[in-house]
Amino acid sequence: MEEQRKSAEHFLELIKQSRRGKFKIYLGMSAGVGKTYRMLQEAHNLLRNGIDVQVAYVETHGREETDAMLVGLPVLPRKQLYYKGNELEDLDVDLVLQLHPEVVLVDELAHTNVPGSKNNKRWQDVMEILDAGINVISAVNIQHVEGLQAEIGDLLSVDVHERIPDRVLQSADELLFVDISVEDLLARLKEGKIYKKDKIERALKNFFRSDQLLLLRELALKELAGHAIMKHEREHSQEKKRRMERFMVCIGTDEKKAKNLIRRTSRLASYYQADWYVLYVQTPKEGPNKIPLDKQRFLINNFKLATELGGQVLQVLGRDVPACILEQVLKMEITTLCIGTPRWPFFRILWTMGIFRSLMKKLEKVKVDLIILS
Repeated sequence: MEEQRKSAEHFLELIKQSRRGKFKIYLGMSAGVGKTYRMLQEAHNLLRNGIDVQVAYVETHGREETDAMLVGLPVLPRKQLYYKGNELEDLDVDLVLQLHPEVVLVDELAHTNVPGSKNNKRWQDVMEILDAGINVISAVNIQHVEGLQAEIGDLLSVDVHERIPDRVLQSADELLFVDISVEDLLARLKEGKIYKKDKIERALKNFFRSDQLLLLRELALKELAGHAIMKHEREHSQEKKRRMERFMVCIGTDEKKAKNLIRRTSRLASYYQADWYVLYVQTPKEGPNKIPLDKQRFLINNFKLATELGGQVLQVLGRDVPACILEQVLKMEITTLCIGTPRWPFFRILWTMGIFRSLMKKLEKVKVDLIILS
């Protein structure tokens, strides 16, 4: 019965995949590289070839060149929403679904929707449109990828609040990098082609710094290369059988450390197109009546982050943490276990007691890899 159920679920998934719309993303290192311009340029080409293309949502930011590209394209009206006494506009998902064009343009993939919208995030709108069989062209900057926050969070001079799960980027059928040299981008900024004159100086001092832009460009190119490798492996997965990877990361109540571990494991699992889990072992000293409220809040936030990134959360009770980890590794058929850098005094205690060494041996016997993440 279990095999029949899995077979039916797999077949249903194949049907959904075949009906799903194609997804194309223009990726950039920052605002002003020309992502929206390229999207509109492609829309004109599609229109000339008889394709039913609609502009569902595009933000030109008042840039003259981009505004000019909108002329002659069919633009759908936006949905009017009221929030705190203000009338705001946003993407009208229901209208897109109702009209069901062949292709829609949906800009600013990481955008947070107006409260009261159908979905909280624009990427969720896009997933719904794709599931309806409509092809989508969208755009996003590399700093908005959630899994990269562990790598760039402390390096950027500005906080990145709007983010997309890594799986959204990786679900794209086509990922195109809109490249421009840092020098040319800064020249465009100084010429007033990205922001108005009163914002240029502040932009140069904050986000538009050469060192930051070079870092983001490098990360975008790496993401592009990784996406190409994954796409190749997906297309040729039937040619060779390989071990199905399953990742598990162990976290504690340290908010920042746990966030980084979750993000990095998410990216590892995404690269291997693998299922992954977040394990928290609650010891007696971390019971509901003993753990501080701030630690409880950190845990809830990190569980939510893991779920948003496509992971599954496992919370178990136990005194013997290594034993609980091993039990879940075997139960969930984990192939790679990820842990944070141990605090060395505690690490030595475990080693002296033989528990950690025992765990290592047992992991080796069941062919489970151990990764210690910095």
